[in-house]
Amino acid sequence: MREKAAEGRGLYRPEFEHDACGIGAVVDIQGRASHETVDDALKIVEKLEHRAGKDAEGKTGDGVGILTQIPHAFFARAAAEASIALPGRRDYGVGMFFLPRDGLKRRQAQRQFELVTEKEGMAFLGWREVPVHPEILGQRARDKMPSIFQAFVARPEETAPGLDFDRKLYVARRVFEHLSGDTYVVSLSSRTVVYKGMFLVHQLRAFYPDLQSINYTSALAIVHSRFSTNTNPSWERAHPNRLIAHNGEINTIRGNMDRMLAREETMFSPLLATDRDKVLPVVNASGSDSAMLDNTLEFLMMAGMDLPLAVMACIPEPWRNDRTLSRSRRDLYHYYATLMEPWDGPAAILFSDGDVVGAVLDRNGPVLPHRRQPAHSLLRGGGAGHPTGAYRGKVPAAAGQDAAGGPEAGADH
Repeated sequence: MREKAAEGRGLYRPEFEHDACGIGAVVDIQGRASHETVDDALKIVEKLEHRAGKDAEGKTGDGVGILTQIPHAFFARAAAEASIALPGRRDYGVGMFFLPRDGLKRRQAQRQFELVTEKEGMAFLGWREVPVHPEILGQRARDKMPSIFQAFVARPEETAPGLDFDRKLYVARRVFEHLSGDTYVVSLSSRTVVYKGMFLVHQLRAFYPDLQSINYTSALAIVHSRFSTNTNPSWERAHPNRLIAHNGEINTIRGNMDRMLAREETMFSPLLATDRDKVLPVVNASGSDSAMLDNTLEFLMMAGMDLPLAVMACIPEPWRNDRTLSRSRRDLYHYYATLMEPWDGPAAILFSDGDVVGAVLDRNGPVLPHRRQPAHSLLRGGGAGHPTGAYRGKVPAAAGQDAAGGPEAGADH
């Protein structure tokens, strides 16, 4: 269920909404998927109550969520129980949907998505109603709670697995979003899935029994607890978004959004050449500052830019007067500064596409407290910081593979 844009009343202006939250990530740098990684991430977010907002009664939270890799063994069994036969690992996409509670509107939205996927050349496999425990929620969260379903879409044989398949899912999602104004697509990918909602920090695990299953495994997990500084909480504004979990606020958001809109006439990518009009506008103007950044990073990645590079282009280091940076690094930032203005915070960003996981800190704040451990790496923090605290590594797609780093993988920068 998609929240309607809030209207300005009195001194309140929806365009000034920001968050100040808690974030954390657990990564097995050998790429070994396990339930321990998911469990450790949930333990992190359960200890971030001091960075999570709640209502005056203390029963409804501003939002809590987790992003993981798609656990194939778990979904193969869960889908079979819903009479859905899934193909092999990464040969299908999983969509998490917040649908209308009204039965007729829900079925209409589901049918619309089925038709869109078929029109975009993909086979729709079926719907699974996600098991939930709404009885643990506060009244305000239950009143706004959507119907939560998962959709399964098969990869076409002529489409390569991974990013190419995710690009087709991205186009299908954008077409569906243009058609359906009362459904929110939490995530739709062949590599990642997001579970989130209007929870207190201890309610995420309890609300979604999926997350308690020993078969729910992942080599990475990103968690987020939301503290809405001047924002109306909602199910869809909980984090993580589709790529990022964000702590802080983007103070330049109005200019960032306007410039993204202005450059749409000249933006081009051969990877999206035939689908350009389907995905525009890139940024959802009714979203939060975090959602707008997530929209932008997703578009850049689908248009052919590596996700870590897209993050560096949008959230650069203070490179201009830093003579300690190498010439090649300064040239990289200088080049992308001609194409993209900084999305300035202060802010801390965790990001992942299911293969790469990383963190970047804005240049405007104090150092973000974080801790790293070898083999089973942990990142956590509750404040904005400086890019010298960033961590970036590459998580192999399959268990047992050697870890492979991207540019300066695992290094502080």
